[in-house]
Amino acid sequence: MKAAHSVSDLVASGLMTPEAGAAVAGVAERYAVALTPYLLETLAGAPEGDPLHAQYIPSPEEAYTAPSERADPIGDHAHSPVKGIVHRYPDRVLLKPLHACAVYCRFCFRREMVGPGGEALSPVELTAALDYVRAHGEVWEVVITGGDPFLLSPRRLAEIVGALAEIGHVGVVRLHTRVPVADPARVTPELVAALKTDGLASWVAVHVNHAAELTAEARAALARLADAGIPLLSQTVLLKGVNDDAAVLEALFRALVRNRVKPYYLHHPDLAPGTSHFRPSIAEGQALVKDLRGRVSGLCQPTYVLDIPGGHGKAPAAAAWIAEDGTVEDFQGNRHRYEP
Repeated sequence: MKAAHSVSDLVASGLMTPEAGAAVAGVAERYAVALTPYLLETLAGAPEGDPLHAQYIPSPEEAYTAPSERADPIGDHAHSPVKGIVHRYPDRVLLKPLHACAVYCRFCFRREMVGPGGEALSPVELTAALDYVRAHGEVWEVVITGGDPFLLSPRRLAEIVGALAEIGHVGVVRLHTRVPVADPARVTPELVAALKTDGLASWVAVHVNHAAELTAEARAALARLADAGIPLLSQTVLLKGVNDDAAVLEALFRALVRNRVKPYYLHHPDLAPGTSHFRPSIAEGQALVKDLRGRVSGLCQPTYVLDIPGGHGKAPAAAAWIAEDGTVEDFQGNRHRYEP
């Protein structure tokens, strides 16, 4: 089975009817479409509206751009001093060696910047990006993102990780990827080995939104990383109609922890064009997070965050548990006075 890169491919695979495909032709011209053979097989027979279907299959609702939405919702461009580098926080930078992904999520906050044939850094540009890190001694952590860095060959990944390991002030490299749940066979022993090097702690943040994504193949891919001693984190986007339910989130976070993945961030959806149908309100998100506090232990609790539009960074978005009058709310919603 071949990967799908167009609406016609999705129709041919049976994931869309010809009529549904015609309804999203304009959407697919603007926002990239891609599903791996693994996902095509996983989604076969799933009904429209399925939590995985909704994440990957174009919808006519994407044609609407809300007034508040913007092409660069988290302000990457405003903090990019060198091509491939985003330096928003003092002690860490993003390194974006490529703009291509194995799959294109319908809610992606970089959907205006990524796509098939997504531009990769040339050798000269990658050297300049690494030189920027070398020149900034305050940078302790480098987050490799893009695009999906797990699309790079093990050789290229090893070269980048090795170059970072030689920079004395860099202590951590964190790689953000969708590949373990979108194309798990790509997580080979060679790729895993490329992530490890002396003198640098390598972490992997896996983007997972629903427990249904944690198939046997995906769990095996995560195990290959964890068994190699690579700490795993997760990132989840709170998506209306996909996971905006406390029981669904509970199942996801329990499944992640059981597979040695620490839930890290629960993102409120960014203001990316054509994604308003995915966005719950902040109040709805806060209510879900409060509900989770009574359902699962701290191991399963991610931080609910909002990326402030315009490049101002992430802010915790959970509602306060301690009121101005000094009372503290418990997980059942009861309030108690605390006297220090």
